[in-house]
Amino acid sequence: MSDPTRIRLLALDVDGVLTDNGVYLGLVAGERVELKRFDIQDGLGLVLLRGSGIAVALISARPSDATALRAAELRLADVLQVADGRKATALQGLLDRLGIGWDEVAFVGDDLADLPVLRRVGLPIAVANAIPEVKAVAARITQAPGGRGAVREIVAWLLETRGEYAAAVDRYLREREPVS
Repeated sequence: MSDPTRIRLLALDVDGVLTDNGVYLGLVAGERVELKRFDIQDGLGLVLLRGSGIAVALISARPSDATALRAAELRLADVLQVADGRKATALQGLLDRLGIGWDEVAFVGDDLADLPVLRRVGLPIAVANAIPEVKAVAARITQAPGGRGAVREIVAWLLETRGEYAAAVDRYLREREPVS
């Protein structure tokens, strides 16, 4: 496992990591609508990473407007929605662009499509409800299931390991509180 203090990119699968794996499909006025449930505390965790030197990327093998909307809401620039399922290839392109090595990446996954990435990164992480094959390659497994605080748990752990958690919380609060 890579030293968590060396991580420069936290890459996240979407379905089953940022969501509870549920997808709601329906028709509204004859138009296809897809909804996903995202955990608000996970989102706040990603906000806490701003200013820490750890970039965030979302990687999904299932393109979705809901994913794009959530990424925009969180101001995440790197959203890789790869319809062909080749997450490792897509991530390699991002790493080349950012000048980051595989050993400086933490990736969080839950299912078979995540294995090619998990096997390459410096810090492979599985959510609590990941399949056994994913847990077998993970250096860390969260207590919380995907879509239910697992990402927040990982962010807090990474920042605490780096000795940056208190500063991230202070930065977050200063940005939201009036100056006295």
